[in-house]
Amino acid sequence: QVQLVESGGGLVQTGGSLRLSCAASGPSSSAYGMGWFRQAPGKEREFVAAISWAGAITYYTDSVRGRFTISRDNAKSTIYLQMNSLKPEDTAIYSCAVSREGRAAIEESDYNYWGQGTQVTVSS
Repeated sequence: QVQLVESGGGLVQTGGSLRLSCAASGPSSSAYGMGWFRQAPGKEREFVAAISWAGAITYYTDSVRGRFTISRDNAKSTIYLQMNSLKPEDTAIYSCAVSREGRAAIEESDYNYWGQGTQVTVSS
């Protein structure tokens, strides 16, 4: 069983930055692909970014590409999401997820474990 704990959310003004962290615990957690998803009020959860187990492959949804950066530190079994130039439409609960397959995946169905999420609010 893999457990995930997110942190780093908060309230920020438009144009500001936040860095989210997701610490994984459990067997072989550094060998898994990991990703970030978000869910805004009244909307379905959507893919944000993903990273392969070695960090060599990353994917981003179009709306965050160039503003967000996903990275990982396997020694700490932690992934990060650096979010710059934040916009009000980035407001959502951000959740990290683990894919046992080890690859960077963009579909929710490819993920096996999920964190509880952390709130990100961007004020205009």
